[in-house]
Amino acid sequence: MGGVSEPILRAHDLTKVYSVRGTGQTLQAVAGVSLSLARGETLGVVGESGCGKSTLARLLVRLEEPTSGRIEMDGKDITHVRGSDLRTLHRRIQMVFQDPYASLNPRMTIGRALEEVIEVHRLRPSEQWSARARELLNLVGMSPAMARRYPHQLSGGQRQRVGIARALAVEPEVIVLDEPVSALDVSVRSGIMNLLAKLQDELGLAYVFISHDLAMVRHISDRVAVMYLGKIVETGPWEPVSDAPLHPYTLALQQAVPIADPDVEATRQVRTLVGEVPDPAAPPPGCPFHPRCPLAEEICREIPPLLALLSPDHRAACHVAARRVGKPEATIGNQASLEMSR
Repeated sequence: MGGVSEPILRAHDLTKVYSVRGTGQTLQAVAGVSLSLARGETLGVVGESGCGKSTLARLLVRLEEPTSGRIEMDGKDITHVRGSDLRTLHRRIQMVFQDPYASLNPRMTIGRALEEVIEVHRLRPSEQWSARARELLNLVGMSPAMARRYPHQLSGGQRQRVGIARALAVEPEVIVLDEPVSALDVSVRSGIMNLLAKLQDELGLAYVFISHDLAMVRHISDRVAVMYLGKIVETGPWEPVSDAPLHPYTLALQQAVPIADPDVEATRQVRTLVGEVPDPAAPPPGCPFHPRCPLAEEICREIPPLLALLSPDHRAACHVAARRVGKPEATIGNQASLEMSR
């Protein structure tokens, strides 16, 4: 895991709204997300499917245009860069996708897929492309001979290593990893996770690591951000977030992680979430989690909680948690006066 320094990447109040075709409705996939990433750090983003994690990833690497908000890299606004400026940006920030097979051209050899990145970004003279492709394969623990193979001739783990090699081809500073091991067999996941840790140590990379698995995020992250229905509901260093969560949703994710000791697992009290994630096109009023929350109170159904500092470097958007730590006003802010004025 990396150390902490000045942020290399920031998002301020990032929002993405889609139009639902043929209905006249809108769907808010990302709703006012703010986060920061330091050099050499890993920020884990965790949540159920449909919570907006992958959309956030695409926004951060500028594969999609945000509806509102701001993205900065080293303090420079990159929210709307285009053309050659966007190509320059993509030399600094890259993405590794969930499905390595879908992200590789089946008609292109692995070597050519890596050479294409070098060619597009004009990183080396053409006579060096092949040698650089073999170097990249070696960097991710693969034989340079694999350069002659096609994606269908590789295992899932090997294809994901190629995806990582392709991201490394431009020598980036930040890599956004969108569920990089969820499509892989359990037996090969640890190898990919160890590779990512090794590359971070050797190259000083910063990661945004996206997953639905809190245990996986804990394994690699310095800090964790928990997302629900497009919002960050809890964030902080991995230890308090995973071991002493403040938000009921984070607690449910933590309890969903099985314990290796079967005797302890058999006697453990697990609070199972009821229902599904609400429709993002018709989110509930108040706290977005209140329809599924066993602790919900009247205020939760009426006033959306702010993401507030409830303990050192540990924030949560929860009225109940705020009251428990003696800071009930922290999650309301100016919203109470707005509600009373209606």
